[in-house]
Amino acid sequence: MTTISSLGIGSGLDLNGLLDQLNAAERKKLEPIKMQQKNHQAKISAYGKLQSALTKLQEAAAKLNDPKFFQNVSSNVVGSGVKAAAKSDAPPGRYSINVEQLATAQSIVANGVESRTAQLGAGQVTLTLGNGTTKEISIDPAKSSLEDIRKAINDSKSGVTATIVNDGSGTPHRLVLTSNKTGTEAAVTAEFSGALADRLGAVADVTVSAQNASLTVNGIAITSQTNQVEGAIQGVTLDLEEKTKEDGSVTVVVERNTLAIREGISGFVKACNDLRKTIGELTSFNADTGAAGELLGDGALRTVESRLRGVLSGGVGQGELRMLSDIGITLQRDGTLKLDEEKMSGLVAANPQALANFFAGENKAGGLSGKLGETLDQVLRDRGLLDNAKRGLESRITGLKDRHERMERSIEQTIQRYRVQFGQLDAMIANMNQVSDYLFQQFDIMNAQLGRKR
Repeated sequence: MTTISSLGIGSGLDLNGLLDQLNAAERKKLEPIKMQQKNHQAKISAYGKLQSALTKLQEAAAKLNDPKFFQNVSSNVVGSGVKAAAKSDAPPGRYSINVEQLATAQSIVANGVESRTAQLGAGQVTLTLGNGTTKEISIDPAKSSLEDIRKAINDSKSGVTATIVNDGSGTPHRLVLTSNKTGTEAAVTAEFSGALADRLGAVADVTVSAQNASLTVNGIAITSQTNQVEGAIQGVTLDLEEKTKEDGSVTVVVERNTLAIREGISGFVKACNDLRKTIGELTSFNADTGAAGELLGDGALRTVESRLRGVLSGGVGQGELRMLSDIGITLQRDGTLKLDEEKMSGLVAANPQALANFFAGENKAGGLSGKLGETLDQVLRDRGLLDNAKRGLESRITGLKDRHERMERSIEQTIQRYRVQFGQLDAMIANMNQVSDYLFQQFDIMNAQLGRKR
């Protein structure tokens, strides 16, 4: 078969160049398909930007869809030695704390031995906690070294930790047992029997006594098994770190966390305005250049805007506050929201329950945040409005890809047909040239024989 590299040799014509021009002309048929693919892909990317902005609004709305959020409190400690953490049910107030004694864990020690690895003989270790719990641990004579006893006690999960210390004396290695918890209920005693009693003593000596934490809250005496005290102040956990100094005082102040509420509402307004900005960019049009946003005139985006506008302008059906304007949020001409900080701050300080009723409502979908959340879920969930729109575009892109491949095969077949035809044309012209040359040659011979001049 005549190849493209040989085209034109016989005829002297630029058949390769002509074939390239035909190929370029045929491939221009692919440009509309490529343009459609590019436009659909740009739309999918634009849907991604829209989805991101909608998700941030969904998160901001969800934060306000919780009545407890509007009851947020914070705790501040004036003084040292006590830390405090308040929950939403903690009543605002000031509390004077005096720590008289910290809770400690009991620690006991057995008699010392010369070697921590020498076998001490068979016996039994009986551990008794202050709450009456008893644990008996039998010691095998083949595994009765101080290290073996330590391991057996720690493996028993009795609420006691065993360690070995070296006191530097003639019998330096001593078994130390420490309760894992503080307070008198976790006090521990240890008795040794059998050969162990001869080497370690019958009863371990107390080195640190177990004691409960002792404190007063506004003059009321309180005792706690641990240094983490819950319930002394409703909704507040106190962490005791040191005794109160004689000339010092500790005050815990629990107050409404108005900053968190203000930031939550401001974040909601910002998320709405960021979404409005994103929509504006995606639907923009420049009359001078003709440049348009990827979602200009898009039906899915118009539906999203319509649904959100309906929720935000509709407000809630009952309660002291019913519309966004009631809490100082107004809709501007450009579609953005404007927050009256002074009005909103006054409501946060004076009537947080009304704000809770407006945003959170009586149930998950009762307030403005709940209604907005339901609408956004319909838009953002799998098989929701945006997902279906993107799936439709992806399906079209797949169809265009198949169409592109079919057309490319068709173009290749067309060019191959041209190539074959050009090869045949080249060969035919070459043959005609050969015949022409032969005839001219014969005429020249005849003229020479007849003595004619050309």
